[in-house]
Amino acid sequence: MKLARKVAVVTGGSRGIGLAIATALLREGATVAICGRDDNELRNARANLDSAYPGRLTATACDVSKLEDVRAFVERVAASSGIDILVNNAGIGVIKAFDEMTPDDWNSTININLTGVFNFCHCVVPFMRRKGSGDIVNISSRSGRNPHPGGAAYCASKFGLNGLTEVLQIDLRKHGIRVSSIMPGRVSTNFAGESPASWHVAPEDVAETVVHALSLPSRTFAGRIELRPSFPPR
Repeated sequence: MKLARKVAVVTGGSRGIGLAIATALLREGATVAICGRDDNELRNARANLDSAYPGRLTATACDVSKLEDVRAFVERVAASSGIDILVNNAGIGVIKAFDEMTPDDWNSTININLTGVFNFCHCVVPFMRRKGSGDIVNISSRSGRNPHPGGAAYCASKFGLNGLTEVLQIDLRKHGIRVSSIMPGRVSTNFAGESPASWHVAPEDVAETVVHALSLPSRTFAGRIELRPSFPPR
C-alpha cells in the first residue's frame, strides 16, 4: 500500500469528491480524519467506511471557515502522530448572475472555498514543519482559470485558491512540504438522466489523481494537474 502509516486529513470528506478521496487514501493504507458540517452525512460516511477499513477513519463536524473549529479539529488529529497529508476539498458553488448575488452568497463562498483552506494550512503546517515533511493537496477547479457566467464568487474563490497554492509551493518547500493543486472540470456524482458519464470527471478520478500526486518520489511534486472529461459535449 502506497500510503501505509500516513495520517491524512480530508476536509469536506463526507460525500462527493471528498468521500472518494478518503476512500482512496484508506485503500492505500492511510489513517484518515474527515470533517464536514452535516452530522448525518458524517455518520453515514463513517458507517460505510468502518466496515471496510475498521479503526482507521474518524469523522468530526468542523466548519472550515471558523479558525477555532479548525484548530481544535487539527489538534485532536495531530495529538498522537502528527499529520502527513492535508487534502483541502471542502467547498461550495453558488452560481448566480452578479446582479442576483447577495453579500451572503459572496461571503460564504469566499469563506469556505478560500479562507477555509488558509485556516487548515495555518493550523496543519506547524505539525508538518516539526516532521520536516508533508503533503498538501488543494482541490481547485478549472473555474480558477476559466471564468464563466454566474461565477463571480466561485471563480474568484478558485482564482484566489490557485494563487494561494502557488505561493505555498514557494514558501513551504524549504520545510520539505509539497503543495499540489488538482483542477477538475465538470464533476458530477449523478449521471443518471443528466448526461452521459463520459461528459464528466468522476469523483473517483479526482481521488486517483490525489493518490498519484501523493505517491510521487519526494524529489518531485505535481504543481498543478487539470482533469477534463475525455468526451465533452462540445
